[in-house]
Amino acid sequence: MNEPVPTPTAPLDAPTVSVTLLGRDHAGVTARLFEVFTPYAVEVIDVEQIVLRGRLVLAVLLTAPSDRTAFEKAVAAVAEELGMEQEVAYGSGDNRGRRRGRSHVTVLGAPLLPRQFAAVATKVAEAGGNIDRIVRMARYPVTAIDLDVSGADPDVLRRTLALEAAHQGVDVAVQPLGIHQHAQRLVVMDVDSTLIQGEVIEMIAAHAGYEKEVAEVTGAAMRGELDFAESLQERVALLAGVPESALDDVHASIQLAPGARTMIRTLKRLGYRFALVSGGFTQIIDKLAGELGIDYWAANTLEVVDGHLTGRVTGPVVDRAGKAAALRRFAAEAGISLANTVAIGDGANDLDMLDAAGLGVAFNAKPAVRDAADTSLSVPYLDAIVFLLGITREEVEAADALPD
Repeated sequence: MNEPVPTPTAPLDAPTVSVTLLGRDHAGVTARLFEVFTPYAVEVIDVEQIVLRGRLVLAVLLTAPSDRTAFEKAVAAVAEELGMEQEVAYGSGDNRGRRRGRSHVTVLGAPLLPRQFAAVATKVAEAGGNIDRIVRMARYPVTAIDLDVSGADPDVLRRTLALEAAHQGVDVAVQPLGIHQHAQRLVVMDVDSTLIQGEVIEMIAAHAGYEKEVAEVTGAAMRGELDFAESLQERVALLAGVPESALDDVHASIQLAPGARTMIRTLKRLGYRFALVSGGFTQIIDKLAGELGIDYWAANTLEVVDGHLTGRVTGPVVDRAGKAAALRRFAAEAGISLANTVAIGDGANDLDMLDAAGLGVAFNAKPAVRDAADTSLSVPYLDAIVFLLGITREEVEAADALPD
């Protein structure tokens, strides 16, 4: 039956029909189904399709045809032709509108277990949320699953899921959905034990025979038990007399966190800006920034006289407040709003920076930092950050295949 093609858009409350196909995926299913719709005076309102282990679910929402009997026979015939199950259901209007309070929830695990995912989904419902869409972002190096949630206050959802994540031993990030997700972003990272493995000051202290003593003070400062500026002066004083050449040895021994290069390379190709803010030292950070193509950086400077460290730093100390100030300064220089900044850190001196950023990520952090941050990652892979930003593993691999 050939019906005239409609010219006006159907009213929002027009009668509608949903058509669902389920079965083995093979080439041409979508095209063949839409060919069946062509003779009828219907408009396409919505389409959803997923493929899992070769099984296809294709759902289409259309305005209702005038000849329902002929339409249903045509759908049944194409389903039989394709060897698939089919369902036709009538209603009115579009899909149920998504409720206010839309959030983007990312669940990460290595591995991700059914009980963990079930617990997260339960807490979403208890917080008043509805899961509108689920999609996998990555299978390696972690399993990352994205959920679009509506109906729950993002702040309430974040607190609720943070507690459940800690209980379940899984990572969960909650971000409000909005247009800002598509804007340019600035990623600001701590360096020691975040971008790199280990603490630079402890590596330098090894040359002076004070590695153990410095490590003890560093640990207390990162846990928030000591004032950072005072602890820095105390630790740097132990470095007096170390030859400046030792800094080159330390730089040569530095190991980046797993996935650091992948994260930076992928996001820079997408137009992201990067900054380093460190309680460490410019003598190391300057070289790292140059090697990695970092746009902005701030760190402390060790005083050197006659080729040896004096045991003092020069200039303003980059401490907890200094890191947050640097984030704001870099965002202003880049012309990027604070809402579109991402801060990554692990210690107490990163807390102000994590709080100031649009998204604060505690990366393998101390307990006090995990509790205060928007989200935390306990996996050792920095490139897992890209999944929080809506980038799939397949897109990362595609970006890696592009020429520099």
